[in-house]
Amino acid sequence: GMLIGQAGGFTGAAQRIPVRGGRRIGGGLRQSCAQVCGRLGLSPETADNVWESAAQPVENCRRAASGKGTARLLKFWAATAGLSGQGGTGDGHCPGSPGSAIVAAMQTIIAVAGLCKTYASGFQALRSVSLDIRHGEIFALLGPNGAGKTTLISIICGIVRASSGNVRVGGHDIVADYRAARSMIGLVPQELTTDAFESVWTTVSFSRGLFGKRANPQYLEKLLRDLSLWDRKDSRIRTLSGGMKRRLLIAKALSHEPQILFLDEPTAGVDVNLRRDMWQLVRALKATGVTIILTTHYIDEAEEMADRIGVISKGELILVEEKAELMRKLGRKQLTLQLQQPLQQIPPALAAYRLDLSRDGSELTYTYDTQGERSGILALLEELSAAGIAFRDLHTTQSSLEEIFVSLVKEGQ
Repeated sequence: GMLIGQAGGFTGAAQRIPVRGGRRIGGGLRQSCAQVCGRLGLSPETADNVWESAAQPVENCRRAASGKGTARLLKFWAATAGLSGQGGTGDGHCPGSPGSAIVAAMQTIIAVAGLCKTYASGFQALRSVSLDIRHGEIFALLGPNGAGKTTLISIICGIVRASSGNVRVGGHDIVADYRAARSMIGLVPQELTTDAFESVWTTVSFSRGLFGKRANPQYLEKLLRDLSLWDRKDSRIRTLSGGMKRRLLIAKALSHEPQILFLDEPTAGVDVNLRRDMWQLVRALKATGVTIILTTHYIDEAEEMADRIGVISKGELILVEEKAELMRKLGRKQLTLQLQQPLQQIPPALAAYRLDLSRDGSELTYTYDTQGERSGILALLEELSAAGIAFRDLHTTQSSLEEIFVSLVKEGQ
């Protein structure tokens, strides 16, 4: 038979996995089933029963389900794969919507639709924001101060109430099913929010317990070692440096093993070494399948780390684009010619081109769009030759993400 998908709210990856004799070759999916059952408070024995049942058509699973918890899990699993209200086919396959639709639905781990936020003062922080975050990606949200970045993150994390619109995290509505939604999220806020008189170890252990997770000293030890905090695990927080406190916030956010991590200006005010350590950790988390959403004023970080870029200004989402595609569409290239003889001014014959002459007259720069206008380079070189202007070297440069960002914000204003 075919078992469609892993539990989307916890893995987000849609697969069609062959099952032989009620068992899948390999333990990855079975382990995911056990994790889902654990999140629902079911016993390991029940998890084994659910696994054996899940290899059969969904209707048979429902009939075989014993106990409210098991039925709830199977209903959730079927809904995730698009199988709600459908029975088995009798031929060993679970029916469902087309594979492409399943994949599309399960790839989206955060779905924001028509989100608005207006405060009591009348200030409108968000204006009908709609956004889909894909499972396992690094998404960078860029915007000037007051653009609405923190408000958007706070609504998704359940800290601020939206005026209108809705948000789903792993298929869970953040209002109707807030416990399940929040258990998937870890948040690293801008401000340091810790009890100054507690120890590092007590703080991360307590944070893990708040989400109903069982104690796991081995995991917390690895987490603190990865963040270079293990040697200070017994230290009171008030004795830590600013950089260490920032690391502790990340440890708190990761203590309950979330599937989604929000980093709100994570490297603001930290030293270069800590920034590098943080981004190494981000890469490692992405490799394990964690979805990461970050806001930052360091555009070079987004340019280096992000898979997709979102730009928000005055509460409106200006664009969401693949980073490489954004650079290709909106970036500009410059062709710089190092002249053999300096020029006093640009000849009138070249006025049709967007040329800039350096102060000393030794360099001529031609700016052109990356889409189209490439033929203009050949025409320019011909015009230069006809005007008797020779050059000894040339090179091209492309606009950075920071320049694109500044341009977009200006247009949005």
